[in-house]
Amino acid sequence: MLVSLAAWLQAHSPAFGFLRVVQYLTFRAVMAAMTALLIGLVAGPWVIRRLAELKIGQPVRGYGMQSHLVKSGTPTMGGVLILLAIAVSTLMWFDWSNRFVWIVLVVTLGFGAIGWVDDWRKVVNKDPEGMRSREKYFWQSLIGLLAALYLVFSISESSNFRVLELFFGWVRSGFDLNLPPKAGLMLPFFKEVSYPLGVFGFVIMTYLVIVGSSNAVNLTDGLDGLAIMPVVMVGSALGVFAYVTGSAVYSKYLFFPHIPGSGELLIFCAAMAGAGLAFLWFNTHPAQVFMGDVGALGLGAALGTIAVIVRQEIVLAIMGGIFVVEALSVMAQVVYFKYTKKRYGEGRRILKMAPLHHHFEQTGWKETQVVVRFWIITMLLCLLGLSTMKLR
Repeated sequence: MLVSLAAWLQAHSPAFGFLRVVQYLTFRAVMAAMTALLIGLVAGPWVIRRLAELKIGQPVRGYGMQSHLVKSGTPTMGGVLILLAIAVSTLMWFDWSNRFVWIVLVVTLGFGAIGWVDDWRKVVNKDPEGMRSREKYFWQSLIGLLAALYLVFSISESSNFRVLELFFGWVRSGFDLNLPPKAGLMLPFFKEVSYPLGVFGFVIMTYLVIVGSSNAVNLTDGLDGLAIMPVVMVGSALGVFAYVTGSAVYSKYLFFPHIPGSGELLIFCAAMAGAGLAFLWFNTHPAQVFMGDVGALGLGAALGTIAVIVRQEIVLAIMGGIFVVEALSVMAQVVYFKYTKKRYGEGRRILKMAPLHHHFEQTGWKETQVVVRFWIITMLLCLLGLSTMKLR
């Protein structure tokens, strides 16, 4: 919005020449982060008070950690604050003609809406389980597949009109269309090496990345500050990749695919970092508010969508290793429990409790120890992911 306003003012009066600085992507990214941070810090106390007044408190499962029972009643759905700060800041500072930012915003808010319904049912219906898995995955799948169908053609085209043309051309050809190399699965640490996926392969992979990252972040969000800081770090690192792939000069120098328009995603990533840090101010132990599914599902989907656009799905798995391991720990625990119950008549567990962060709590780690150590691991993984830019 401010990009168009600054251009209009410059065109009508030489006195506004200093607004040329708004054209610079890095300046707008810094301002987006600061704007989201200020929105979160200023609006945070009011949002927490309103959630408390509406009695939107976090229910704690009876079979969960006993040490967490004291958290029962803590305001939840604080993810609304994060998404609001991201949306307002992004809309202020990004170029509204950029289609990539719009699709990320739609996916983020769409998954956030699913989380909102889930959280609302937990609070209003007093049901700790919230939305049932089938219903939740249906809506996640619908948004994920629609986003995947759009992105598979928009990666190689520069306008929405051309995206529609390519889509109808794909249908008329009997669903047989070769995608450019930059739409393939990029392998880190190798120069210009990609694995061709085809349209269906790209759609399936994109769906899995978006839905998978959304649920992985949601599973990680179990301790005060545990999920939000890794989201900030991984999102910031993805912003660097977006800046590189959006630049014809840097992408050529670093052997990355050049994706025109993807650099504008740096604005969204910066806003996400600012909003996340503002939320951490209130979410640090002992938390005054929890983000709930409305925040975790939306932020996870945002990370997945950005990773697909900048063609760094594998790097996302590296940098978000904590999210991946947390999700795998739940899957392994469930599968092993069902297998042993069927075979031996009694379910057995691999971990003391899943997700993984609860396992470490059961072994004697304090909550703050788990959180800070997971932060440190994520920081190292993000540095490893960023190193793939040069180590190719």
